[in-house]
Amino acid sequence: MRYLNGLSTCGGFFDPEGKRPQLEALEQRIAAPDFWHNQEQAQKLLKERRRLAEAIETAAFYDREIADLEVLLEFAETDPASLAELEQRLYALRQKVEADEIQMLLSGPNDANNAIVRIQSGAGGTDAQDWAEMLLRMYLRWCERRGFKTSLLDVQPGKEAGIASAEFIVEGDYAYGLLSCESGVHRLVRISPFSSAGTRETSFASVFVTPEVEDDIEIEINEKDLRIDTYRSSGAGGQHVNVTDSAVRITHLPTGIVVSCQNQRSQHQNREVAMKVLKSRLYELELERRRAEAAKLEATKRDISFGSQIRNYVLHPYRLVKDTRTKLERSDVDNVLDGDLDAFIREYLVARSRQPDGVLVASNDE
Repeated sequence: MRYLNGLSTCGGFFDPEGKRPQLEALEQRIAAPDFWHNQEQAQKLLKERRRLAEAIETAAFYDREIADLEVLLEFAETDPASLAELEQRLYALRQKVEADEIQMLLSGPNDANNAIVRIQSGAGGTDAQDWAEMLLRMYLRWCERRGFKTSLLDVQPGKEAGIASAEFIVEGDYAYGLLSCESGVHRLVRISPFSSAGTRETSFASVFVTPEVEDDIEIEINEKDLRIDTYRSSGAGGQHVNVTDSAVRITHLPTGIVVSCQNQRSQHQNREVAMKVLKSRLYELELERRRAEAAKLEATKRDISFGSQIRNYVLHPYRLVKDTRTKLERSDVDNVLDGDLDAFIREYLVARSRQPDGVLVASNDE
């Protein structure tokens, strides 16, 4: 079978021979007496060791699986039970190959990091704020499906329904690399539940994704450039909520970036988390400056600007979700809105990898 022949190259794809010397070097560093003197550095090295070991084991798994399937293929020519088992194992293997392919496409310097996601309602009034809340639920459900941990940092409720904005951290391997595919404008078309006339409305909301920046990355923040405001948390529940001014809002005056956090118990903890988010935003700003120097910024701006949505979600007069960058379409809208996003993410990563400059631009097609 051609699929088995294609799988025979998986070992080279994961490059186990190249990774073994790296793993051995890491093992020597981990065995050093002073390894645990720097706890943060030690955790990073252990995480890197795990990734290298997993890549080597994955390559070994494919080698074993191919050998087993080749034997099974011989029996399948005359034995219906062996043929049924072969088809079942090939299907499972294809699913694993697609998942591993996604991970191998995530090779950016920050792809393995945690992600900070911000959702902002746009044009469309109350419908847009309701749409922003739908997107928040969609991404939280996607994280749950993936086994990622999420922490809600800040939610600004809408005037009548939904949310004006929300921000949360996603913790998990390659969270940023995966969710960065979702940065941009998302457009919803539906019969408005907020219109007594039952009119068809179009709403917009933006998704911004930045990597959680490690403390050892040099991002200089001058205290005199910060305006720090405190206010009472607006969330529900908890003995500290609406009792003390524990919520923190930090404005970075030179850039105008505003970050908030209200989910921690103390003002000190909220300030610490807000500073981490600010650092992440400033880091992303620096990345954008570098992309501008490489003549990529304009394409990136178009990709996240209003009027150039990356994905359309149409609930009326037909039901369809279409990515304007890859042209991938899904008619099972409810599943998508329930967090079934892997097909869109995979298609985007594959399409982006084929671009010489690594930039995939959205179109204005319906």
